[in-house]
Amino acid sequence: MTHTENAGAQAGDVATEQASHGKSSLPLLTVGAIGVVYGDIGTSPIYAFREAMAVRPGVAATETEVLGLLSLIVWALALTVAFKYVFFVTRADNNGEGGTLSLMALARKTFDKPPVWITALGVAGAAMFYGDAMITPAISVLSAVEGLELVAPNMTRWVVPITLVIILGVFFVQRFGTGKVGVVFGPITAVWFLVMGAIGLYHIMQNPFVLWALNPWHGIEFLLTHANIAFVVMGAVFLAVTGAEALYVDLGHFGRKPIVLAWFGLVFPCLLLNYFGQGAFVLNVGPENVVSPFFEMHPDWALIPFVGLATMATIIASQAVISGVFSLTQQAIALNLLPRMIVQHTSQDQRGQIYMPQINTMIMVMVLIMVVSFGSSTAISSAYGIAVSGIMVVTLALLLVVMRRNWKWPLGGVVAFGALYLLIDGGFFAVNSAKIVQGGWVPVAVALFVSLLMVSWMTGRNRLAAKTRRDEVPLEFLVENLAKKKPTVVPGTAIFLTSDVEGAPTALLHSLKHYKVLHEQNVILTVRTSTSPRVPDDEKVTIDAYNELFFRVVVTFGFMEEPNIPKALALARKLGWKFDIMSTSFFLSRRSLKLGQKSGPIRFWQDRLFIRLARNASDATEYFHIPTGRVVEIGTQLII
Repeated sequence: MTHTENAGAQAGDVATEQASHGKSSLPLLTVGAIGVVYGDIGTSPIYAFREAMAVRPGVAATETEVLGLLSLIVWALALTVAFKYVFFVTRADNNGEGGTLSLMALARKTFDKPPVWITALGVAGAAMFYGDAMITPAISVLSAVEGLELVAPNMTRWVVPITLVIILGVFFVQRFGTGKVGVVFGPITAVWFLVMGAIGLYHIMQNPFVLWALNPWHGIEFLLTHANIAFVVMGAVFLAVTGAEALYVDLGHFGRKPIVLAWFGLVFPCLLLNYFGQGAFVLNVGPENVVSPFFEMHPDWALIPFVGLATMATIIASQAVISGVFSLTQQAIALNLLPRMIVQHTSQDQRGQIYMPQINTMIMVMVLIMVVSFGSSTAISSAYGIAVSGIMVVTLALLLVVMRRNWKWPLGGVVAFGALYLLIDGGFFAVNSAKIVQGGWVPVAVALFVSLLMVSWMTGRNRLAAKTRRDEVPLEFLVENLAKKKPTVVPGTAIFLTSDVEGAPTALLHSLKHYKVLHEQNVILTVRTSTSPRVPDDEKVTIDAYNELFFRVVVTFGFMEEPNIPKALALARKLGWKFDIMSTSFFLSRRSLKLGQKSGPIRFWQDRLFIRLARNASDATEYFHIPTGRVVEIGTQLII
């Protein structure tokens, strides 16, 4: 699966429940990790070595060139995936959770006043994931279906239509959840890796000379002797490591140990065997006779079933990244980076299985456009990589903060590690940036647009909160005055939702103004989001009493949790509050935002964008799971 800021949240949660069973579930978790975590990096052999060979000059490849390309791929996998991600990045967990936004939250914890650039890095990493998420299903499914061209050349014109049908099917089934499908992800992908490893081993035995590619000098020599195409070659080599960030992203769903065991026990050896096998096959039959070494290295009788297996593997990779988009969006909403959206839970038992119809439709349309516009995996590979390499650079920057401030590494060690991987990750980002004209501008444009949405939303929220604070009545002042001169008191409990812990809720002020009554229990409720992924039940709710009429309740959710207010308030019973949902009314203030006087072109369009986002945000009643029959909404109008 490529790049999931919590990629695999849905499919991965098949294993989430198992994680609570301890060591006995380790084999199941490891198999699950093979399917979900390594879905995308496992499909890279379809096109990575092919594209690396294709960018060479048109003359026949020499043994030295084949060894050089293989060496670059092998050491890219070793340094980027095995060393950086497995040994270091996966250790930077935020209470067991991983991903760019989790890493951002972990880095922010180390500062009393977190610098803006840390949040900016988190926004950039999340935005780039959206830019990349629409490419993964397109290139993965296209590359697999293109195998049909080898079986029947007259099928070429059907490659794009078949790909479109498969992609439509993948997005259509999202609404049903992936719990049942997820059970078979691991075994299918495990078979995929074993078959790739076996066919690779067969061809290595035919020409074991390719194993000399383990010597890194062959890769270095290739770059030195092919300086004119080194940038383009490294862009193709990078295709072999796309999906590496899934090691970190799915940390919370499987745990570090199953991910590490899956990588070293099956995935890494099988990937190496297959890449070496492709190299041996090219040398055996001659480079001029090979178009797609990954498929052509199989015997004719196995080609059709292998194309079917490849298609299933790419569907799994696509499924994983789609579910990752849902999880990333849910995190972004909880961290106030995006407005509220509809979140549908597709499983009663597994809390991470969610479906977001707006995001599903948006990504589906973009993927279909990518397939139709580019038409082949070779063409689309030009647009692939820039977002992933950007995410890797962001991850490196945030990791260095954690190394220095959380792990207390000496400055020299942080600088040395940073210098090494700035050279590697920065180099990959540079070579992929060279693809902007050929198609790389597409994920960049999407990332910039998403960043614009996030920045506009955060800026608008901050300005709106500042304006509200200027106009508000201090809550303590209002409570003291109402204690001295009580209005009519009616039975029941009234809960007033507000994001400001100091000001009186607008809904309370308007209720007093129009109804001129108070309930016998009035709760000022504020929902907060923690920088931790999850908050223990015994720390989720705090209650303070102003007097016999007013209570202050603060509910804190982790940014990976479902914000369910009724369930959280039920926990308050342990603190002595007798909460009865059937005698409780929830008062919400519905703000109608109007555009104020124009104060400059940037501010003007940013305000317009914020108002549009606010109008399209999902209803607070649905988002917080408040029973609709218990809600009273009071409208207010604000000018920004």
